[in-house]
Parts: sequence; C-alpha cells; structure tokens
Amino acid sequence: MRTAARAEPAGRQQIDAPRGRLVDLTLLVAEELPCWWSTHMPYQHKTFNWFADRADPAAPLLSRTGPYQTRWMLIDEHTGTHVDAPAHFVPPPGSGLPHEGEQGTVTVDRVPLEQLAGPAAVIDVPEDLPGAGPGVSPTIEPGLLHEHERDHGPIEAGTVVLFRTGWDRRYHPGAEGDGYCFDALVARTGPGWPAPEVPIMTELLGRGVRCVGTDAPSMGSSHDGGPVHVAGLSRGAVFVEALHHLERLPSRGAYFLFAPLNIARGTGAPGRAMAWVPTDDGSRPA
Repeated sequence: MRTAARAEPAGRQQIDAPRGRLVDLTLLVAEELPCWWSTHMPYQHKTFNWFADRADPAAPLLSRTGPYQTRWMLIDEHTGTHVDAPAHFVPPPGSGLPHEGEQGTVTVDRVPLEQLAGPAAVIDVPEDLPGAGPGVSPTIEPGLLHEHERDHGPIEAGTVVLFRTGWDRRYHPGAEGDGYCFDALVARTGPGWPAPEVPIMTELLGRGVRCVGTDAPSMGSSHDGGPVHVAGLSRGAVFVEALHHLERLPSRGAYFLFAPLNIARGTGAPGRAMAWVPTDDGSRPA
C-alpha cells in the first residue's frame, strides 16, 4: 500500500551554514551524456513551448501557450548525481519478500536532510585496484579504510564518507561515454567501476556513518550490486552516487551536502551535491 504524501519530511531539516569556498560536485544532466542507469528509462528533455512557431522537419517548435520557453523532462529517479533511499532495495514490512523491514518505508521524502550533510572523509581508491575485468568491478576492501584512518584520524559518527575513484573522468558525450556505465553493465566489454562490498560498508556503519557517496555510477558493483545496497540501506544508511570532481576536496576538512528533489514515495532522487572547502587548505580552485 502506498503511503500518502506529506508536506514535510521527518527530521529537523535545518543545517547550520558552513564556512569556506563552495565546490559543485554534480554531474551535468543532458540527453547526450550517460546520465541514466543503462538499463533504466533513458533521460529525455524536450521543448513543450517556444516563443513563436518555428517550422522544422525534425522537430517543429510551437508556441502553444504564449511567447516564452518551457521544456519537459522524462527522468528516472536515479539519473545523474542522485541519492538512494532505503526503499530502493528494502521491501516494506509485511510484503513477504527477502530483506523486508521498516527501512522499506523510508522513501526519499522521509530522509532527514541533515543525514545528507556532514564533515567529509574522502577515501582515495587506487586506479590499479585488483580484480577488474570485463563487466566485473574491483572490490574496495576495508584495508583502504584503515589506511585512510591511519593517515587522517578515525572516522566518527555523522561523517559523510566519499569514495574518490576518478571514474567520473569517463563521463563523456556520445559513444565515448559508454565506458562510464554501458560497457561494464550491459555490453560486458569493459571493466566495472571500483565498488565497496559488504565488509567495508559494515565497518563504516559500525562507526556511525549514515551517508556514503561515490563518484562511480553506483555504490554496488557492475556484476552484483545488490548485496552492498541491502547491507547499507537496510540499516538506515543512504548512498549518494555519480558524484563529480571529488579531486577538488581535501581528504578531510570539507563539509558535504546533497540536496535532493523532495519526491513523495521516491526510491531516490537527483539533486545538487556540493561541499564547502576551507580556503586555506591548498586544494585546487573550483
């Protein structure tokens, strides 16, 4: 049974303004870019009303409602930089399905905004991580977490952990962008993106982390994305996927925020990812 939409989601929904230089961490969404999950509804963005009628054999522009421009979008919830709510992989209680639970009632409109904000710990993932193959993702192991903590201190509850893999460098228009998601997920001709699996996600949850992000298309692997989603989302975590330009953040010291569209009953939602970086950290300018 679907729940009724509510005017306000749960939680305090108030975040104290951080200080520092604002950095945009959001992918550009466009029809020519690989912004949608390769087996989901393709993103479309079309003109509904133009300033005046304009004949064109391919797509005429019409002034249906007046001298202004407006466009419509066909968009999957998990397009571009977006958040996964627990309901994305957790069935609701009483459904009789595997992994059902109370977290299955937590749609994106019920995720407290403050869960999507906090001090960032950016974990660097080596480009030569072993295990990659056609259609297969290399695994991000707990050792990378331990190495990060040895260098930068322990990760505390409320920290937003971001995996910096550099996979967003494959986000290009047209056929060149197939290496971002399609080649690994559908064609199985290219390597999968680096992905954390259950052991490291379990450790992060044990430290009180409730928001984890990645600059790859998904937190789950290209060959078996389910287990890590279930492990994290069933315990109340949320995932911010398809981030961009994490190289602009220091390993510690930035403050992260993801602001999703407030979609009733959404299993996820696109939005804007950003971070405030201390101006004296010596990082690259935005």
